[in-house]
Amino acid sequence: MSANATASQQAFMGLKTHLQKTIVGQHALLERMLIAMLTGGHVLLEGPPGLAKTTAVKTLARGVHASFQRIQFTPDLMPADVMGSEVLDTQQGGLSFIPGPIFNEIVLADEINRAPPKVQSALLEAMAEKQVTAGGKTRGLPELFIVMATQNPLEQSGTYPLPEAQMDRFMLHVVLDYPTEAEELDILRRDRAKHFGADVEPDTSSLTPQDVMQARRAVAEVFVAPAVEAYIVALIAATRNVSRFDANLAGVLDVAASPRASIALLHAASAYAWLQGRDYVIPEDVALLLPDVLRHRLGLSFAGRAQGWSIDRLLTELLRWVEVPVVA
Repeated sequence: MSANATASQQAFMGLKTHLQKTIVGQHALLERMLIAMLTGGHVLLEGPPGLAKTTAVKTLARGVHASFQRIQFTPDLMPADVMGSEVLDTQQGGLSFIPGPIFNEIVLADEINRAPPKVQSALLEAMAEKQVTAGGKTRGLPELFIVMATQNPLEQSGTYPLPEAQMDRFMLHVVLDYPTEAEELDILRRDRAKHFGADVEPDTSSLTPQDVMQARRAVAEVFVAPAVEAYIVALIAATRNVSRFDANLAGVLDVAASPRASIALLHAASAYAWLQGRDYVIPEDVALLLPDVLRHRLGLSFAGRAQGWSIDRLLTELLRWVEVPVVA
């Protein structure tokens, strides 16, 4: 954190410290969630069960005193279960709209790929437009509104692949890994401490949704040099013609990144720089966040999979191929 960091930047670093007192390890997860909070972007968290995905999102919501709701996605879920529905009001006469859980500031869509396409279509409007259409009327969602979704990569039975349009609405796709042995030992000791009546860490964060909106405006003012902007565009454009770097890669990708990826990468890098106490973006910020921004936006072809390529491996090569600018 820079010595010139503002009070708002210091407050968000304090929030990160608060999250680390509850969540052991998973530093990338916590940082990406804060980036989403600061940009209004949605996040897809992918990892096996038991890695504290749900706990992390709940703790973040408490840390900014935002309204929170967890939705367990299942094959029998209906759009009305998420969006709300009109019911007969016997006292007033006529129909009355009962808002669904989507009308919260932070929504955790747990195991999002278990819901059928009809639910995914309804959720897409909320994610894309921050509004819900139900009962023939369009209703706005809270200004802070973000979706943090989880999916389990190990179990595909009873799941529905998310449509590309919806995947593209997620700003970041964060892949979680198992904790180290030292981190897991810390988890065990913390869990035992709870059973022995150890004091629960108090919620020391004083941030509010209004503070978050103010911070978003500050992030939007972070300086991005023309050379860094060109670097972002070059990285995204490289996904559309990877064979110019290596002729053997012709046809490896079926789906390349759209301009929305450039915008997401710019916003994410600006938020990351701001969290570091800087008011400017450097190329290293862009390179660090590129995998999380592009991981879900690229599609390998059959030929690419047959050659043993993965999206993460391809992105590692892409960062090596595209020249890093020198920013004065």
